[in-house]
Amino acid sequence: MSKPSDSLSPLDRQPEARPDGSVGHGPSLPPDPEHDHEAHAHGAEMAEWVRIGLVALAALVSGVGLWRPVARVDVVALAAAVLGGYPIYREALGSLLKRRMTMELSMTIAIGAALAIGEAFTACVIVLFVLVAEVLEHLTVSRGRHAIEHLLGLMPQEAAIARDGATVAVRIGEVQAGDVVLVRPGSRLPVDGVVCGGHSFVDQSSITGESLPAEKVPGAQVYAGSINQTGTLQVRTERVGRDTAFGRIIEAVEHAEESRAPIQRIADRLAGYLVYFALGAAALTWLITRDARATISVVIVAGACGIAAGTPLAILGAIGRAAARGAIVKGGAHLEALGQIDTVVLDKTGTLTLGQPEVVSVVMVDGVSEASVLGAAALAERPSEHPLARAILERAQRLALSAEYPTEFRYVPGAGIACRAPTGEEVRVGTRAFLTESGIGVAALPSLPAHLSEVVVARGGRLLGALHLADVLRPEAPRAVSVLKQLGLRTVLLTGDASAVADTVGRQLGVDEVCGELLPEDKLARVRGLRAAGRRVAMVGDGINDAPALAEAHVGIAMGGGTDVARESAGVLLLGDDLLVLVDALTVARRCRAIIMQNFWGTLLVDSAGILLASLGLLNPLVAAFIHVSSELAFILNSTRLLPRGREKQGAPVGG
Repeated sequence: MSKPSDSLSPLDRQPEARPDGSVGHGPSLPPDPEHDHEAHAHGAEMAEWVRIGLVALAALVSGVGLWRPVARVDVVALAAAVLGGYPIYREALGSLLKRRMTMELSMTIAIGAALAIGEAFTACVIVLFVLVAEVLEHLTVSRGRHAIEHLLGLMPQEAAIARDGATVAVRIGEVQAGDVVLVRPGSRLPVDGVVCGGHSFVDQSSITGESLPAEKVPGAQVYAGSINQTGTLQVRTERVGRDTAFGRIIEAVEHAEESRAPIQRIADRLAGYLVYFALGAAALTWLITRDARATISVVIVAGACGIAAGTPLAILGAIGRAAARGAIVKGGAHLEALGQIDTVVLDKTGTLTLGQPEVVSVVMVDGVSEASVLGAAALAERPSEHPLARAILERAQRLALSAEYPTEFRYVPGAGIACRAPTGEEVRVGTRAFLTESGIGVAALPSLPAHLSEVVVARGGRLLGALHLADVLRPEAPRAVSVLKQLGLRTVLLTGDASAVADTVGRQLGVDEVCGELLPEDKLARVRGLRAAGRRVAMVGDGINDAPALAEAHVGIAMGGGTDVARESAGVLLLGDDLLVLVDALTVARRCRAIIMQNFWGTLLVDSAGILLASLGLLNPLVAAFIHVSSELAFILNSTRLLPRGREKQGAPVGG
């Protein structure tokens, strides 16, 4: 019936000073408007319930014949139908002026027809049913609104920042990137940023869906809206307001009502068609039977509000639930596309893997310890900026090896490093050819697997061994791919890495197809080929080289730690880098589509059966009105199963 009101835009509101001197801020509602809004809504609901009570009393008086001042006219029922139905007639007039056929307009026609044949009591009861349905629908749809208000309530209104050697409280809108924010225990973080001081545990379940508090030390990422639990943190601001992960969640839920997916446009058209069909069936019934009550029943029984209101409600709920689990869906069209895909294309580096090499094994020659190999390698790599240096130094740190620096250092691009230890011994690390050139034999080393990188280590002219490095899989990647396949989705791995590396990763994950050594244009061409073959494609990536393929797919999905270009090109953004969040989002999107289709077919079935029974004279107007209202509310309630309930947990079953 009535559609939800325009979306709130709290992120666009400016901070305002309160009478007590405190301040509001951008991502929150202005000072005290929630109370004003709630008071206004409460007053409106009370007025509606009073109207319903009076109409119900009039129906009771009319039905049992308690008072009829005019013998031939049911004045009480007539007055209740005319005056009590004012909200219905007002919406019907608006629909008529806009040339849109709605349920309010069709019900107004039915009430007018009932009054025209002297069925004032029937008209009164129809008004009662419709008024009750309006209120119940409003209460149901407002659950989606409450999801936004709950999110808004999680944002702090001030931030304590360090300026000129002192800590001052400022409005959140005044905080800028680079400011150091002080967050005390029990407080919510007002910004996205990096910890630059302190140690604590933070509950960030409302942002990432993690069930356990995350430990935060200097260098750790933190998110606005999460709760600092134990210690005081100093956070260097990176993003504020709309740009934070929390701000994007609010935007996603807000825009859910504004975004019109293709399936929603179909729902609106189908609602109109059903009304026209009902009016046509009523006209035919009148021509054949000349039975006014049967004709009115035909008009009354057909209701498509379950589709018209239930579809946007399901989309709102699905986007809100996905956001609560850490996946931002940028509108209803992307949600619908996500629910229809049959092929998932996965980038490798940074998507299925961590995007940074790790030491996976240490090879030692006879008589040499692991610590000796790692110690020499760490000595040489300490001044280095090579991507492999960090992995070697981290492995050495885990073994608590001493942090020695070389006295001499020479880097040969593409070959390796030659340096001198404090003891005077020469240390060489690099390729086998680099060590062979200096007269060091490497025949004792085993052959290198094709998917690994190798750093050979020698000290004092003697071969010590080698380090094998690889870009390791994300811990959740195998399970994520397994669940995708259980959902009946075809999985394709596309990467610019060597074919041997791609094949190894593909075997470890069990993907259906692997393509390696691809340039960005090759990935784009592969996605286009899948689309041309009739596949519904989702592309998951994180880098600049993935952006063209992300844009070309039916729906692009960007990892939270990816580049800005990838995030902008995608229709779905994962706030973190957990692939199981992607599985959650896919499941929610599929469930949303299933619920909408249930509403579609259920409405068609109920309306068809109701129109047939009414045209045969087997339904009177009262029963027809009851069927209309109850079926409409049933389909709307079916859509509410997607609205988030309580605290959503990442990876929790998508239940409703």
